[in-house]
Amino acid sequence: MGKFLPEQRTGTVSTERPRGKPRPVLLIALVVALAAGAAVLVNAGRNWRAVAAARKLKNPVAATAEALASGKSTYTDHCQRCHGVKGDGRGEKAAELSVAPGDFTDTRTMSRRTDGELFWQVTRGRLPMPSFEDKLTDRERWELVDYIRTFASAPASGSPSAFTSVSQAPRTLP
Repeated sequence: MGKFLPEQRTGTVSTERPRGKPRPVLLIALVVALAAGAAVLVNAGRNWRAVAAARKLKNPVAATAEALASGKSTYTDHCQRCHGVKGDGRGEKAAELSVAPGDFTDTRTMSRRTDGELFWQVTRGRLPMPSFEDKLTDRERWELVDYIRTFASAPASGSPSAFTSVSQAPRTLP
């Protein structure tokens, strides 16, 4: 008779995998997790800068009282819960977000942003902020840019003032 292994003599079956052979499912899960982590790091590490062509866009909507009122309405409906009533990034939902909302009252930062760049950011979005390309018309997004500008140009009393935009023919985004 042949030799029997101990498992065969007792009638038990070994369920152990031979050492040194990783399970394919675990390898696939590890690769997927690493890829997802890399994608998150790349996205988080990228600076949220508009492409050069978008930065050069000129706002075709003058910051009239009517445009600012429309921009304020859009801001109230779509932006205020995260960016706050004062535009300082301290809205009621701000603490729940993975990335702090922008502070529109920061005059230094806002002075470095062109209207085209702000328009591009509103249009494209970036997690956790959604894209508004399909939610708002071009005009509504430009009016929103006009209104957002009022936070950084507010007088000491705290009430927003009009920000004058250069009126020029609109260009399409790249």
